[in-house]
Amino acid sequence: MNKGDLINKIAEEANLTKAQASDALSATLSAISETLKDGDKASLIGFGTFSVTERSARTGRNPKTGAAIDIPAKMVVKFKPGKELSESLN
Repeated sequence: MNKGDLINKIAEEANLTKAQASDALSATLSAISETLKDGDKASLIGFGTFSVTERSARTGRNPKTGAAIDIPAKMVVKFKPGKELSESLN
């Protein structure tokens, strides 16, 4: 499912126009992104929790040459599925 498919599904399920569904999805994703940028967690009860953690710097290898390369530290997003989502998949 891509963003367009999701917008169509939201419009159908919530009885909205595609423009309204697109605005709602954009606002939701923007709110989650801003929350994560601030270093907070975004919890959607029953669905899951998005959080940000720091991946530490490390040394890697170039697979073609075998040369060592330094990989800098960076912030990464993690997702932990909620109980209802996990149960619905099994």
